[in-house]
Amino acid sequence: MDINFSTLTEHERYKLMASLIVPRPIALVTTVNDDGVVNAAPFSMFNMLGEEPPILMLSINRGKDGSLKDTAANIVRSREFVVQIADEAIAEKMHRCGERLPPHVSELEVFGLTAAPSMSVKPPRIAEAPVAFECVLWELLETESRQIFIGKIQWMHARDELIDTERWRVRLQNYFPVGRFGASFYVDSRGRFTLDGTADAPQRSTAIDEM
Repeated sequence: MDINFSTLTEHERYKLMASLIVPRPIALVTTVNDDGVVNAAPFSMFNMLGEEPPILMLSINRGKDGSLKDTAANIVRSREFVVQIADEAIAEKMHRCGERLPPHVSELEVFGLTAAPSMSVKPPRIAEAPVAFECVLWELLETESRQIFIGKIQWMHARDELIDTERWRVRLQNYFPVGRFGASFYVDSRGRFTLDGTADAPQRSTAIDEM
């Protein structure tokens, strides 16, 4: 099957790309509007871009009329946002934060998530999230359908049992993020395996087991 993307509509391209380029990590993003209301919304067009500087990417689509989503409008105005990684424990609440609420209503309050102070930016982090990255806007790219925010990480927050600060290793046995698998389908990360070793000398334990 050979498909010429130039013959497809924007929506058809989106459906194919979003369901084939998977699984994708999910950013649960908190921002603050002009009135001080905290907005929280999930985005799966998201990933790490580099470590020097420490930057990540968040892509947010425009409305059909070209309007900005609350998260995008808040970042454009304030140049600050916090990216949380969603895990199994908050997956359902993360998903519900994608529902459309009026700008003056905070998803954190409606869906039972707790705001905790950030260190360097005004938007709070979500206390229940296993990981949160405080970001300032590094660069903004724009296409006809999207705004692509490149954020520089200022601070990171993590659950106490998640990181070995002597070796700066993540204890992956304590980390169970969820990923997007197209439409409203998600995947977990419990089916883990290693490709280290050879057929003649297979590795019997993984780095996850040993940490």
